[in-house]
Amino acid sequence: MTRIRHLAKTNLFGIVILAPAALYLLGFLLIILFKVLELAFTRVSPQGPLFPTAHHFVALSRNPEFRQAFVRTVWFTLIGTPLELIVGLVAALLLVQAFKGRGVIRSLMILPLTIPTIVTAIMLYIMFDFPGGHVNDILMGRHAFFPFQVMSHPVDWRGSGFFALMVSLFGKVWRDMPISMLIILAGLQAIGQDQYEAAQTLGASASQRFLRITLPLLTPAMSTVLVLRSVEVWKEFIFPFILAGSYPLLATLIERAYHEWRNPNEASAIALILLALIIVSTILVFHVLKWLRKRLVKV
Repeated sequence: MTRIRHLAKTNLFGIVILAPAALYLLGFLLIILFKVLELAFTRVSPQGPLFPTAHHFVALSRNPEFRQAFVRTVWFTLIGTPLELIVGLVAALLLVQAFKGRGVIRSLMILPLTIPTIVTAIMLYIMFDFPGGHVNDILMGRHAFFPFQVMSHPVDWRGSGFFALMVSLFGKVWRDMPISMLIILAGLQAIGQDQYEAAQTLGASASQRFLRITLPLLTPAMSTVLVLRSVEVWKEFIFPFILAGSYPLLATLIERAYHEWRNPNEASAIALILLALIIVSTILVFHVLKWLRKRLVKV
């Protein structure tokens, strides 16, 4: 108790500054969560509202559109989350090296964040349009700078669930790559060069230095990237909504349930399922990274 009072006294200024924002965020979260729970577990019937009931969750489990959206969301996240980590890691490993013009290249790598998400999605919509999108024109040899014909017929990129979601994933990874890159780059710069020099004098190869020094010391940064990016990929809305509207994920299915089905109760139930998936995946990521760090340290 005495220690808590001491910490509160020494950090009084920070607590006073942050308390209003923390209370606002917490209060807003509780209000939304309460309303979502109320809608998800309430069924409106001729006899009156029934609460609590799992009717909407049972109805969703029998809905083929929900099951397909659930599967799409899972594999979209399983592919997108590690892909964002890998792209950010590669970019950070390149930019941590000293070379002429590194500052300019770093600035250019952050440019995707300056473009609004909806603008990026519309650009991809135009590029992958059917039949006269820019990508189809290039692959069919219609551009002077690429006169080689790769395909004889245009591809309906957004007419296939796989291709439409891959284009969505491409846009998502491209736009969010700077965030992953900056977090990992900060982790790389925190590793002392003396450790690499000591390992090199002992005869360690580049791959050994990467596996025994870089990866173990980089796991906190990678865990941050995986947690933040997995949450973002789970609830991704704009890219799938614009580029893969016919093949909804759970986040876009919430919008469809609310506006097209006119069923806010089922929309709230889908939101709770998505929230549960985010929580479970976050816990799994922490456990996997904890196990991985122990394994890497033992190498």
